[in-house]
Amino acid sequence: MKRTVFFLISNFYFLTLFANQVEWIYSTPEKQWQKDEKIKIENVSANENADIKITNERLQQIEGFGGCFNEMGWDALTTLPEKERNDILNKLFSPSEANFTLNRVPMGASDYALSFYSFNDVAEDFAMVNFNIARDRYILLPYIKAAKNVNPDLKIWASPWSPPAWLKTSNHYAGSSDEKYNGLAPEQANSPQATGFKMLKGHLDAYALYFSKFIKAYEREGIRIEAVHVQNEPCSNQKFPSCKWRAEDLAYFIGEYLGAQFEKDSISTEIFFGTINTSNPDYFRTAMKDEKAMKYIKGLGFQWSGKDAIPVIHRENPQLRLWQTESECGNGKNDWQYAEYTWSLINHYLSNGASVYTYWNMILDHTGVSAWGWRQNSLVSIEKATGKVTYNPEYYLMKHLSGFVQHDAYRLKTNENTDHLAFVNPDGKIVVLVVNKEEKEKNMKIVYGNKLINATLKAKSFNTIRF
Repeated sequence: MKRTVFFLISNFYFLTLFANQVEWIYSTPEKQWQKDEKIKIENVSANENADIKITNERLQQIEGFGGCFNEMGWDALTTLPEKERNDILNKLFSPSEANFTLNRVPMGASDYALSFYSFNDVAEDFAMVNFNIARDRYILLPYIKAAKNVNPDLKIWASPWSPPAWLKTSNHYAGSSDEKYNGLAPEQANSPQATGFKMLKGHLDAYALYFSKFIKAYEREGIRIEAVHVQNEPCSNQKFPSCKWRAEDLAYFIGEYLGAQFEKDSISTEIFFGTINTSNPDYFRTAMKDEKAMKYIKGLGFQWSGKDAIPVIHRENPQLRLWQTESECGNGKNDWQYAEYTWSLINHYLSNGASVYTYWNMILDHTGVSAWGWRQNSLVSIEKATGKVTYNPEYYLMKHLSGFVQHDAYRLKTNENTDHLAFVNPDGKIVVLVVNKEEKEKNMKIVYGNKLINATLKAKSFNTIRF
């Protein structure tokens, strides 16, 4: 009798402890980051029917989530008093908040820089004598260092939008002509099919040295560059800083010049074939057939139209590291509908092998307007005149993922229900991100092993359940 009573008490204690360890956070358009206590967990058989059935089969290992440091973001942030600035940085980078751990920085001007620039605008300076990061010391480096003050373990990867103009066929930062925004004459614009870089030995040597000097200069500032993706969107000529590369030329630069320069200078920064914005898998296959390039390439980066190529590449090369490198930017409305679209991108990339998901602009002023006139979304919007700060729906969506899924977690295989992802963290906890896009509440049965969670999801909601 005593043994039976002890068993019942012990079993009750175990179930109560397990239930107390379940955490459920949800966000809707009306209320964000709400804790729901009405969650049920019970023992069931392993054959229990479920809307979401989570297995123990581990898929890709997660390397991190984050966004991009851009000049216009820091410009907006510095209009606020120090306390408000620090609060935003804390909500983005603190391990107890959104926990952005792997973040991007442009090498020179991006389309959200305050103006065109590179680290060496002295033409024909092949030895890079005039290389310097002086401008970054006033804008991007203070931004990054402020983030690292919140989370010292934060990691940085980098990519150029454009080489220095004198290394390009257009002798300009842009690849396509738009006299309103860039002053590039139509006859100077790059051909739609041609590489925009001057494929001459001296220029290729100089550009490899440019990468090396950038990494060393940032290291002297206390910022290690974990990886470089050699060209932002090499499949497009843009009115903003850009440089089109044929796949074979980009692979040739990596295999014959950049990799060798890194070896010579004892640089351990990883080289990725990214950030590629084409749906054509042959662009990636071309690089992967180049043995010299693949000696140095540690992974592939995908963004925009690259989303259509990643399922094919992952299926053909399941062993390769794949990163999603830039979330699509929206139209500046920062509404719930677009956050749901961003969820579809997150789900698609991670379901097809991506180990990283990178948002684009973390912070902008409330207009979201780029230097070339396109309004885009951001996680946080700041009204410069009033100091009003708004955390947009995509901030909460990203936090539902990055705030719970730790570095080195594994994605877990589940059934085919489309609007969820499941992970196991290094501490053994299971994280389920599930989205209800319907206009009404939705009952969900989630099964893991012999445990069943019954959850009634709010209409139009993002939900994270951790147990």
